[in-house]
Amino acid sequence: MSGVQSTAGDVDVDLGHLFASLARNWLRLLLVALAVTGLAFVLASLATPHYRAETRLLIETRESVFTRPDGSGENERPMLDEEGVTSQVEVIGSTDILKQVAKQLDLASRPEFDAAEEMSTISRFLVIAGLKADPNEMPPEERVLKAFREQLTIYRVEKSRVIVIQFSSSDPKLAAEVPNAIADAYLAFQRTSKLESSTEATDWLKPEIADLNQRVKDAEARVASFRSQSDLLIGQNNSALATQQLSELSSELSRVRANRSAAEATAQSVRQAFKSGGSIDAVPEVLSSGLIQRLRERQIQLRTDIADLSTTLLPNHPRIKALNSQLADLNVQIRAQAEKVLAGLVNEAASADLREKQLVADLNRLKVESGRVSEEEVELRALEREAAAQRALLESYLTRYREASSRQDRNYLPVDARVFSRAIVPSESYFPKVMPIVGAAFVGSLLLMAIFTLLRELFSGRAMRPAAGSRVSPVTQVPMPVRRAASLPDEAEPRSCDDAGEPVVAVEYEDTQAEVQPLDDEEPLVAATPAAPIIHAGISIETAAEKLIAGGAARAIFISPEGDDAAATAVLVAREVADTGLRVLLLDLTASGAASRPMLDGGRYPGITNLLASEAQFSDVIRADHYSDCDVMPVGTADPARAMRAADRLPIIMESLTTAYDLVVVECGPADADEIRRLVGDGTEVLVSFLQHDDEIADVADGLRAGGYEDVILVTPVGHDLPTTPQPTRSAA
Repeated sequence: MSGVQSTAGDVDVDLGHLFASLARNWLRLLLVALAVTGLAFVLASLATPHYRAETRLLIETRESVFTRPDGSGENERPMLDEEGVTSQVEVIGSTDILKQVAKQLDLASRPEFDAAEEMSTISRFLVIAGLKADPNEMPPEERVLKAFREQLTIYRVEKSRVIVIQFSSSDPKLAAEVPNAIADAYLAFQRTSKLESSTEATDWLKPEIADLNQRVKDAEARVASFRSQSDLLIGQNNSALATQQLSELSSELSRVRANRSAAEATAQSVRQAFKSGGSIDAVPEVLSSGLIQRLRERQIQLRTDIADLSTTLLPNHPRIKALNSQLADLNVQIRAQAEKVLAGLVNEAASADLREKQLVADLNRLKVESGRVSEEEVELRALEREAAAQRALLESYLTRYREASSRQDRNYLPVDARVFSRAIVPSESYFPKVMPIVGAAFVGSLLLMAIFTLLRELFSGRAMRPAAGSRVSPVTQVPMPVRRAASLPDEAEPRSCDDAGEPVVAVEYEDTQAEVQPLDDEEPLVAATPAAPIIHAGISIETAAEKLIAGGAARAIFISPEGDDAAATAVLVAREVADTGLRVLLLDLTASGAASRPMLDGGRYPGITNLLASEAQFSDVIRADHYSDCDVMPVGTADPARAMRAADRLPIIMESLTTAYDLVVVECGPADADEIRRLVGDGTEVLVSFLQHDDEIADVADGLRAGGYEDVILVTPVGHDLPTTPQPTRSAA
């Protein structure tokens, strides 16, 4: 739309003029800053000085390797984690410890800890007016504790086990005494807690030890009784005698079987030698016999003698024959002795076989006995484990009981904290710091006055200037000759005056040449007859849709002076454009929802008011037309007054909708030029819908043109075409 421009950027801030206001008002800024600085100096000088001191505690295990109950090493000592150290901070600031310190130092007698004794006149007035609680209504102890906590600060040093106790007071000596007293009270509290823990432990362990003693005796008695009843005899290596005998018998059986096998093999080899007629000298058992060895030696001797005598005697010599006879007898003796060896081997194999059978029988018997013993051993071991567990628990309880008793008797209760930095009496106050306070007051007051001056200059409009590129359309006042007032029609425009004080009329004519003359009651009016002004009659729905599409309009603002009856024009135009395939949304801004209800069959849904009131999102308020491809954003169900408080969001909403849709049609109802300022933007067309053209429609169109919207289009749903010949009307004036 050619004649519509947004007024949001018509002016800019003149920074040079804005900051020049500081130079123009420098004296006032300086005087106010100096006054505030002087007041701050006086207040800081009159303020009561406060002193601060601090005591530092280190949370650590104080047990040594010689006194630690469990005897563990240094690396196994328990250490408090971050949560544990923070918990100790809360313990130090507990009410019990603070009460103890307050009573020890008699803080109740000091005026700074009792607000009821040093109430100022302003405080008393506030109490009387009910704007402040009366300190006298609180018990004295609570008043002391409240003032105590306000001046006390306890915190943990980050990433460490150090706890700092800070206290501030107008008395420097008291500022040092309080944190030291709190630290001592905390250590005493920890020591008392350990004493109570040791006492509770001994009180609990004593009956438990007596009960465990009886249970250990009963368990050991059950073990002894079961061992005697089951006849379980323990041999070497803590094993049952039957099991041990079974093992030994198995070893003996293996040895006997080996001996039998060796004897049978030897006897078989000797027997085989006899059957084959071979020499028995190769049999080791025969050679190992002592008698055979002596016979062999005799046999060798006889053979040697025969050989010696054969050199001098003949074979039939009696001496030779005697020696041969002895040699034959020796061979017989050797063979007989070998047979005896064979018989011994056979007897040895038979004996080993009998021994083996006996061992097998004994082994089978011991297997049965060992199975029975194993079952009884399982039950015995269970009883022994129970007795051992009871005994170990009893020994543990006895050890802890003795340790707790010894610590309690010797009063050795090391606290897991120590004071490594005690508070000393401070020599300088930490408040007030006169110079920092005065400097901060001067800088702060100067800055605040500068901001106040800039805001005042900005809000007054003196720092504004026209925006770059903005156009200011001059209004040309054309004085026209008119007849006397009596001859003017009722609807004539009000008369204005020229420089001479004569009345003139501002009228826009087309192809008009007139002589401008002042009005005179006595002289007749001399003026040329102007041409008739032009009236633009309404166009049809189809023509309006074609005009919007051809002009590439992004927004179509419909104004219906006749009310809800003419609101159908916007619906018809939106549907007509949507039928061409463009994405169209109709935004209903009428009070009654006259445009959106027919499209949604009369349903009430969340809409623009809900969106403005932040009760819904875009996806919740956009719905489809039941009878076309057009989308609808109804008027909504939220409170209109609440929604209008967020009317400044309308330009943002319109910009978002224009980005998402090809055309946004807005039905505004009976609105004027100022009321649609937030809805217009680039590519906006303003249309006036009517059912019957009359003076009211013409006045609305004139008002829109006067408001800066020159190309106003009149649209009517009545089915007729635009006349070819313009008709005169006063809308052209």
